[in-house]
Amino acid sequence: MAWKTTDVVVQQDKKDLERLGAEWFAFKDKANVWHAVYGKLGDKGYDVVFHFVMDGAEKITRSDAKIDQAFLDGHARALATCRSKLMAIIPAGSPRFNQYIRQNADKTYSVWLLPAFQTNGVAVYGGEGIYTVDAAGTKLLKDESYFQPDLHGFLAQPPREIWLNYRELKKPSLGAIFFVWYYKAYFTKIFIDNEKSISTVIKDGPEYTWVHVEKKGETKAH
Repeated sequence: MAWKTTDVVVQQDKKDLERLGAEWFAFKDKANVWHAVYGKLGDKGYDVVFHFVMDGAEKITRSDAKIDQAFLDGHARALATCRSKLMAIIPAGSPRFNQYIRQNADKTYSVWLLPAFQTNGVAVYGGEGIYTVDAAGTKLLKDESYFQPDLHGFLAQPPREIWLNYRELKKPSLGAIFFVWYYKAYFTKIFIDNEKSISTVIKDGPEYTWVHVEKKGETKAH
């Protein structure tokens, strides 16, 4: 939904595009229909500029249907809170990050900010913002982020074997696992190199199997 609607957004009127902020997200409603909202968080809450809906045939249409304002405000504030934290860590001109958000059963928000697939075809790793935010979306409750001194990347072409250097960690980070799963079709093999183990996925027909190899020699498949 994110990929399809961002392609549609750039085709919209320039004056509307100028009203956009960084707080946008996609979600499924109770009827399993995908929505995507693009707008900007202001003093009075979240102002929706574009609202798109995707049908079963994956056709994208613009919608004027109203979305619960409290739902929009909470998600937008949580994203803004976490993006502000991220921007204070990474220098200007750093690779772009994608944002993922989920409201939990206790009304808090989990937010993940992970390096995006860059427009120049580079797959980036080495930094991941992992946050828990209060129900209002304004207070950071937990920060489980991980950042190497520098971000690293690989051009996605040509397909080849690559190794992610995480030897300072005892086990794969969430961002490393996400990288392997997201880019598995772009590289022939992706290995996560941790302090005491090496992890990867192996394709077997239509299925993938995670393989975790202890550097002492023991192999575990999941």
